[in-house]
Amino acid sequence: MTTAPTQPPLCSARGCRREAVWAIEWRNPRIHGEERRKVWTACDEHLDHLREFLAARSFPLEVGLLSEGHGVAR
Repeated sequence: MTTAPTQPPLCSARGCRREAVWAIEWRNPRIHGEERRKVWTACDEHLDHLREFLAARSFPLEVGLLSEGHGVAR
């Protein structure tokens, strides 16, 4: 049995096909409790844009490097 090679995560910004380096963990507090978080991934170029988009909506968020384990299911 062979397994397909895993693809690196791509940036979540619309139209971007770059490899992601950052994880942005966020939630919409009007819909989800503390235990429910979503993850967007970002390349260096789009990190600020994605973070500002979520912050403008007052969504709680945390940003960390994917290489340090952020954004990985716990």
